[in-house]
Amino acid sequence: MAKKAMIEREKKREALVAKYAAKRAALKDIANDESKTMEERFTARLKLAKLPRNSSATRLHNRCQLTGRPHAYYRKIKVSRIALRDLASAGQLPGFVKSSW
Repeated sequence: MAKKAMIEREKKREALVAKYAAKRAALKDIANDESKTMEERFTARLKLAKLPRNSSATRLHNRCQLTGRPHAYYRKIKVSRIALRDLASAGQLPGFVKSSW
């Protein structure tokens, strides 16, 4: 089980990303638009830099929804390998067969 603080910090980041997504997209469009003047593009970059760092989507990290584990995460079912094995062994995931050799 991951620390509660780490899980809460990730939730806070997700909220910030959702809150500033439109503003960041608009500023990035201005900053990358070649038809704008250099001053306009530069001011857009400055405004973008003033936004909170955690509002950037690249700072998000995938975590298991059951345990909060950040490593060995399966995107399709949104759980870690350990939680996946536990769920499959309990028969709660259809289509998974326990293999042994």
